[in-house]
Amino acid sequence: MPSNLSPLPRLMVEPLIRAALLEDLGRAGDVTTEACIPATARFEAVIASRQHGVIAGIDAAVIAFELIDPALKLVVERSDGAEVAPGDVVLRLEGSARSILTAERVALNIACRMSGIATATAGLVAIARQHGKAQIVCTRKTTPGLRALEKHAVRAGGGSNHRFGLDDAVLIKDNHIAVAGGVVPAIRAAKAHAGHMVKIEVEVDTLAQLDAAMAEGVDAVLLDNMTPAMLTDAVALVAGRALTEASGRVSRETVGPIAASGVDLISVGWITHSAPILDLGLDAAGA
Repeated sequence: MPSNLSPLPRLMVEPLIRAALLEDLGRAGDVTTEACIPATARFEAVIASRQHGVIAGIDAAVIAFELIDPALKLVVERSDGAEVAPGDVVLRLEGSARSILTAERVALNIACRMSGIATATAGLVAIARQHGKAQIVCTRKTTPGLRALEKHAVRAGGGSNHRFGLDDAVLIKDNHIAVAGGVVPAIRAAKAHAGHMVKIEVEVDTLAQLDAAMAEGVDAVLLDNMTPAMLTDAVALVAGRALTEASGRVSRETVGPIAASGVDLISVGWITHSAPILDLGLDAAGA
């Protein structure tokens, strides 16, 4: 399990799962299960992986089953951050068949999506570590309402989190610069407005902009869509005076050369907005 991973507070997660269950249950509940399955029927089942990957969202999946039926017996076999292979059991379930079948889809939707994010992150982290010191970080490009879960999944994959929201820090991006009239006016305005505890990062896409930003003094620079060669020059120009973050066109093919430039951070949007799911399935135990 990654060292920066701790469980999300249930108080934060439960409302998200409750809303997902209410969406699925609709106005009349699970009419199929109630029609086909006797109220007294019992079921022993497992959730198992059908692919190699990294697990995340299992605590949230457990909450989905518990909200439907607190009497279910649930045993977590693979916690968030664990690596799995096809056939590995992640969660064992025993109890009311109706309850398990009703909660199944919401639990799997969450666990599959979060595990997909963790798996995608872990792949990039492994490559980056082979080429440099850079940490893989996520962005605010998350599913509305699921940001906390998705950022947790990034940590489960060995990545780190960028801002959780607009209130975390000042990040001056290209459109801020355009409206403010340039890099220097934007930085000076931010410094005049922000308190002494608020960090300031500025996005630049040329070395000239970077030089201007460093002359003003900032905490971090976002080096946007630069080639690895440009990133190497940018890291040399910064010379340790600020954190360096590369973004844009990051993939499994490009992350190695980007990390080799010496940047501190590599931010990746697609790990939360476009990562494929990890295929997990619920089946009868022993099937």
